[in-house]
Amino acid sequence: MNELVLLKLGGSLITDKTRPYTVRHDRLADLAAQIASVRAGGSGMRLVLGHGSGSFGHTAAKEYGTRDGVRKAEDWKGFAEVHFQAAQLNDFVMEALHRAGISSLAFPPSGAVIASDGRVSIWDTTPIRMALANGILPVVYGDVVFDEVRGGTILSTEDLFQHLAHQLHPERILLAGLEAGVWADFPARTRLLGGISPTSYEDLRAGVGASHGADVTGGMQSKVGQMLALVQEIAGLEAVIFSAEEPGNLARALTGEALGTRISA
Repeated sequence: MNELVLLKLGGSLITDKTRPYTVRHDRLADLAAQIASVRAGGSGMRLVLGHGSGSFGHTAAKEYGTRDGVRKAEDWKGFAEVHFQAAQLNDFVMEALHRAGISSLAFPPSGAVIASDGRVSIWDTTPIRMALANGILPVVYGDVVFDEVRGGTILSTEDLFQHLAHQLHPERILLAGLEAGVWADFPARTRLLGGISPTSYEDLRAGVGASHGADVTGGMQSKVGQMLALVQEIAGLEAVIFSAEEPGNLARALTGEALGTRISA
């Protein structure tokens, strides 16, 4: 069976998170071209792509507090607004993939996922499996979903990957952002961690830090925590947090070159 990889393009990578609703079009086009190059290289890699909401969904989500729950009429207005903005960014991503010659399909979580207190409880992944089986790139993204406890909430791409990892059993999860990896002393950025394990992280947690710009889904600490949980739950899985800002880094990571910070059990 060909290797399965879950790849996230971080919101900070494809948008300017300090400027609301701002796409980094040139960067997005380059990332799509790198993905196309690797897929054309004959490795047979199967890939599920996810992307963050960056300065689109996070800006609206912060205004309305959507992550914490949706109950009042004004909350539901915000719920719809967050979805609209997240979908707007997804349109730009899908256009970049199309221009790069990649056959892809978007799977908006809002139309398929039910959560329970902020975690996926119902998601039929059959369409994603069928896309993979037929050489189509499935694309998911941070989005609003209905929640049995909170009414509504937001699930990040990492939240979605947690569920997909248990369903699809990938070999690797790659989280591509602006940062070179996980810093032991963020924001000073003088000590880059080459690897993190469940035992080593307890001594490092305080220095890892949050994120730069608007982020309602937890920043770097949340990402590392989620990946640490997954690598302990799924045998043989490893996660890598790295920068795709440097030219060619995304292709290098996809093809297995050691970059950034590796998270393993």
